[in-house]
Amino acid sequence: GIGGSFPYGFHISVINYPSVHIRKFINETWIDRHGSPLHPETIMLLWSFIVSVYGIGGFLGSLCCGYLTTKYRKKKCQMFTNLIMLVAALFMALSKTAKSFEMILVGRFLYGIGSGFSLNIHPQYVGEISPKKLRGFTNSTVAVFLTLGKLTGQVVGLREILGSEALWPWLLASSGLSALVQLVTLPFFPDSPSYLLIQKGNEEAC
Repeated sequence: GIGGSFPYGFHISVINYPSVHIRKFINETWIDRHGSPLHPETIMLLWSFIVSVYGIGGFLGSLCCGYLTTKYRKKKCQMFTNLIMLVAALFMALSKTAKSFEMILVGRFLYGIGSGFSLNIHPQYVGEISPKKLRGFTNSTVAVFLTLGKLTGQVVGLREILGSEALWPWLLASSGLSALVQLVTLPFFPDSPSYLLIQKGNEEAC
């Protein structure tokens, strides 16, 4: 759940809080580069791209998920997804230092790809590795962690926590922590029984 539906919920809600700071950052970056401010409509257009590119990344991640999980197994794909999330977090954290709003755009796109993967892998993987008596409970974790992600995004996005002008890059990068937690713990989880039986032909392990 932490690396599955949690990031999806987190990134839906968290982007609203630093919107004023990011738009100001885009304008300041443009002034530093070209010596003149951007038109407010152009700033709003760039901001719209930053928000919506997450959905485009999610769409692409969802499209690739079926093929890649069949070929490389769900656990391995989810671990690779966590690496994508960590790279995205790095882009977000360094965007202000590098004075590049394009890094925010790239980071959001990578977050989208990672969330598209995770949201598809999460219900499949937990459903396959859980015992029959816990299958219904584990499948409900998709909705629970999605909601928890939204709530966490709203809480850490407060000005008193990470939603301030100085800390907003760290706010956008903070979901890298959930990716790191899952990257460290996932190797201890079992492989999907369907993968072990169909792809590996290992009936005993299945």
